[in-house]
Amino acid sequence: MAVKSGALLGAHEIRIRLGNVSRQRAYQLTSRDGFPKPVADLAQGQVWLAADVDAWLAVHRPAVPG
Repeated sequence: MAVKSGALLGAHEIRIRLGNVSRQRAYQLTSRDGFPKPVADLAQGQVWLAADVDAWLAVHRPAVPG
């Protein structure tokens, strides 16, 4: 699997960006069809391109005004 360039996020960083959700909830969301695919599968786990995750969040988790 070829890795795109850019900042990468692991599972912990994904959980933080999702609002400090549980590991189980993060797994549910990252397993959905619409969630970006990981760009690499490392010994420590999968990693995602930060720009892809941020784009997904902008559409699926809009910021709450306040």
